[in-house]
Formats: sequence, C-alpha cells, structure tokens
Amino acid sequence: MRKRNYIIIGILALIASLVIGFLLMLEGLRTMGNPNGSKAPDYPYFITTGPLTVKNLKLPKGTKLTYEEKLFREGQQDHMMNEEKLTVIELPKGKTIDWGGVPVYKIMKFFNPEMKGYSVSPDFGQLPDEKKTRFSEMWQSCDAELGVLVKNPDDWSFDVKNIVDISDCSVLYQRYFRDDVQQQSFLDKLLGEMKKSGHGNIRD
Repeated sequence: MRKRNYIIIGILALIASLVIGFLLMLEGLRTMGNPNGSKAPDYPYFITTGPLTVKNLKLPKGTKLTYEEKLFREGQQDHMMNEEKLTVIELPKGKTIDWGGVPVYKIMKFFNPEMKGYSVSPDFGQLPDEKKTRFSEMWQSCDAELGVLVKNPDDWSFDVKNIVDISDCSVLYQRYFRDDVQQQSFLDKLLGEMKKSGHGNIRD
C-alpha cells in the first residue's frame, strides 16, 4: 500500500514538473527578443475616432495615441487618457502633418525625464521638390528623426517660440558632444534654418 502511494506521488510530481516546464517554455517564447528577458509592457493606447487637437497638433482620424504604462490599463482603450501621460503620437499609414514645412508621421516624447522635448519622424517621400527649404534639406541630410528641446513639454507643435534647441539629428550630430565643432556648427545652422520656417497643417 505504501509502495503504491509512493508511485502515485512520483507520477503526480512528474506531471507537475512537466506542466511547470511547459509554462516556463511558453513564457520564454513570449519574452524572446526582449533584451532584459522580461515581458514587454502592453502600453495603453487610443485610436482617434475623428479629427482633433492634441498637444497643439491638429490630428486626423485614426491617429494612435500611446500613453505611459499604467496599472490595470493595457492595450487599446475606449477613450482618451490624460494628455500629460502621452508618449507617442503616430498618424495612420500614409498620413502626415506639416511640421515646419516637413511632413511627419510620428512624434515621440523623450524617454529621459530630465530632457523636455521629443523626437520627430519625417517622411521626406511626401515632400515635393518645390516645397523644400534649406531647413528640410539639412534635416533630410541626416536621414533620421530630429530631437527637439522645448520650454513647454505640453506643446508639440512647430512653435519656434517654444523650441529651445535641437538635441540631435541622427547619431551623426549630437548636442551631447559639445567639443565636436563640426557637430555643434551643423546643429546651430539647422536651428537657425528651423527658426525661419513657418507653421503647417494636415497633409493627405
């Protein structure tokens, strides 16, 4: 009788270990590709149901608004959340807004909380030759996002009075490297050309 009980316990332990191993394998597959090995947060987001203004930007229907991670809030939401918690504005595929004369499709708040600003992602393929400016040409030469420092972090519009500086234009030009004369000179000129550019509206 005792021997039979040991056999049953052994079988149950084996089954339990197999189940645990299977669950761990599934968790490993879910987190594969994540550098820290943990499950990536499913940040809350909202898809706009009509044109509206957010962060002083006129956005079209279908724009994706992504927010900071929040307890009990994951994935798509049925209503907008606090604008102060907004981290990314991403327009629908094929849509852009005019930002300083340049069509852009995404604006992302800086991850570093000590930096007040955001990165702007351009789509130069939607910029006609006749509308190119010295500012757009210099930006396009970087072939990357533009990092912008601002006074008021709640305003993501192209307001030169709010824009303090350009923090970066790709990895080639960074304000961080203050001793690099070439990098600083390019960013100074780019900032100057930016100040000459005007405001814009939604582009189709």
